[in-house]
Amino acid sequence: MKCPCDSGKNFELCCQPYLTAAALAPNAEALMRSRYTAYSLGDEAYLRATWDERTLPAEQLVHDDPTQWLGLEIKRFIPDGGSATVEFVARYKIGGRAHRLHEVSRFVQHDGKWLYVDGTFPKK
Repeated sequence: MKCPCDSGKNFELCCQPYLTAAALAPNAEALMRSRYTAYSLGDEAYLRATWDERTLPAEQLVHDDPTQWLGLEIKRFIPDGGSATVEFVARYKIGGRAHRLHEVSRFVQHDGKWLYVDGTFPKK
């Protein structure tokens, strides 16, 4: 099975090792891809485990709505030592209506583990 993150790799060789805790994402881009995959698979536990606890929201991250994730495009990946920025566009459908999420995400590395901090949304 191809990985949902659109890397072109098989799931078993791409995001699955991160989602099953067999490996840690080696950089913020890999973590971003694995988090997209977690959203597409409804993996709330992984999303929480990879979110910086200082910015982790209390509310549920994955909902029962019929979201169909269609693809991920990484626009920019800017590593900067123990922090990084990833700009991406995620495409999805809800109720047959197409949507795009364009975000510039911030990541930090803590004890060798990359974590999502927060994101901003570029103006259209």
